[in-house]
Amino acid sequence: MANLQELTQKFIHQYGEGNNEIAVFHAPGRVNLIGEHTDYNGGYVFPAALTFGTTLMIRKRDDNKLGLATTNFPASKQFAIDSIAYDEADDWMNYPKGIVYELLQSGVIFKNGYDLLYHGEIPNGAGLSSSASIEVVTAFALQTMEGLEIDKVKIALLSQKSENEFNGVNSGIMDQFAVANGKADHAILLMCDTLEYELIPFQPNGYKLVIGNTNKRRGLVDSKYNERRSECDQAVEDLKAAYPDLTLLGQLSLEQFNSAKHLIKSDVVRGRAQHVVEEIDRVLQSIKALRANDLKQFGQLMNGSHDSLRDLYEVTGDELDAMVAAARQVPGVLGSRMTGAGFGGCTVSLVHEDSVEAFKEEVGSKYTAATGLTADFYVCSIGNGVERLV
Repeated sequence: MANLQELTQKFIHQYGEGNNEIAVFHAPGRVNLIGEHTDYNGGYVFPAALTFGTTLMIRKRDDNKLGLATTNFPASKQFAIDSIAYDEADDWMNYPKGIVYELLQSGVIFKNGYDLLYHGEIPNGAGLSSSASIEVVTAFALQTMEGLEIDKVKIALLSQKSENEFNGVNSGIMDQFAVANGKADHAILLMCDTLEYELIPFQPNGYKLVIGNTNKRRGLVDSKYNERRSECDQAVEDLKAAYPDLTLLGQLSLEQFNSAKHLIKSDVVRGRAQHVVEEIDRVLQSIKALRANDLKQFGQLMNGSHDSLRDLYEVTGDELDAMVAAARQVPGVLGSRMTGAGFGGCTVSLVHEDSVEAFKEEVGSKYTAATGLTADFYVCSIGNGVERLV
């Protein structure tokens, strides 16, 4: 968590002394423990909020302007609230601007302008949801400061809408939902199609979640993501011969899929669909394993998830595969898998606390030997969703 005293000094340096109080909010990053590429197929995911994320300092202004600045980059700007528009040159600022735009579209009339200073602790481009963290903390803070009713599920939906429509990124609901609704020592079993969710205790006694950042820029994600979505749509079309009302792969049980998968004409498309349906089943098996306190089984399901993403869905890539392979060779590791969209980004591993230092050293050196890249590791705890700190 950020040093609030230092951040306050930076805020005053940026915006000057003011008559109004500075409020402080925090939204986490997120890691998906299992259930990858199931969200847009209407299936289950199992994300958790992290303890690190985005801290936001905010203060009312006496005009209708929005001041945006961050400790992470030098650029800062002011915007008139009633004439917010997307501008590629504004880079990260389009995320908070998108929230203001969507609030205006939903009928909110701002009584005040605001100065905002963001402090991000999530590595950029790592796939730990820095954009969702910025969106959710902005929506929560502005609604709180304006005295509006707070509904964290609605905040997640508003944030997703802003990412999809204002920023043009075709993401599912998982990231914003986990960032808004997370709870310390719990992961979220979320059905993406209906937004039904349940907080599941996740306290892996004696074990730690270690996130490994491949530091591979994820250049292929957008094109391959759209390709996979269309392959899943094709599978649904083929399976309608058996299930005329089918609209999403997540509506099928594993048994239903297996009895009709021969109807999918393309071997590649069949593999994509098989991953999705089996991955949803793995999420449900994971919940059973955690309820039975069977961490070993949970780790094996993590491994199965990665292998399926590698072999059937083909979204891992050399860097993620090298990191996972190295992780699985370390004694005390129960499971390791890619997390996020793939083609770079991060892995998540369940590591015995006595093995964490050896894990970082061994996986780091083997990964560099295999790829020429240097990895970063974060030992994580599961934290709360968006909240007010001060």
